[in-house]
Amino acid sequence: MGNLLRSSIGRKFAMALSAFFLMIFIAQHFAINILSVFSEDAFNNASHFMGTFWAVQYLLQPVLIFGVIFHFVMGFVLEIKNNKARKIKYAKNNGGANSSWMSRNMIWSGGFILIFIVIHMLDFWVHEMNVKYVSGDMTGLINSEDPSSGLRYYEELVVKFQPTWRVALYCVGFVFLSLHLLHGLGSAFQSVGTNNKYTKALNGISNIYSIGIPLGFIFIAVFHHLSH
Repeated sequence: MGNLLRSSIGRKFAMALSAFFLMIFIAQHFAINILSVFSEDAFNNASHFMGTFWAVQYLLQPVLIFGVIFHFVMGFVLEIKNNKARKIKYAKNNGGANSSWMSRNMIWSGGFILIFIVIHMLDFWVHEMNVKYVSGDMTGLINSEDPSSGLRYYEELVVKFQPTWRVALYCVGFVFLSLHLLHGLGSAFQSVGTNNKYTKALNGISNIYSIGIPLGFIFIAVFHHLSH
């Protein structure tokens, strides 16, 4: 692994693999959250399963945290390395002639997304860790002493999306995620050597994912904000 990360090609390959891993997680995260639009019970049950199943909590969750940290650290490392390697800075050439605005500003979109992730974790993940592992309440109930109170996840989601400022922040965050993915996924496929007859199809799938998933998350936030 150390030898892989010493070369530019190796770092890009590792970056691409971490991107694919996070892409799978985002899709899974969306699949659970979209349930909240159609069925309160389905969303509650899925959230409770993911929040209490040992393999998710003690195996997948640490891997996910590592994947997020690795992806962002590697992104910043690549940006620094690329800047040092350039003999002519962007200010001295026509960068727009050879690359898109998004490709030249991945570091900034990535930085904003990192801030957004931190806010999102403070909103949901830190609260979950506090309830389950600090307070010791693994029931998932609104009232841990009253089984008839029902699971708490849907109610907590709805409450989070009541303030307009939070919904606006989430919408902006997902717009940046979409822009980041539109360039990032294409670059990731190139980094793993998929420049072949399937390139056009992969680019199409990447674009659908990059636009569709963030739009879906925006829809979820706005739906709960307007419906309750």
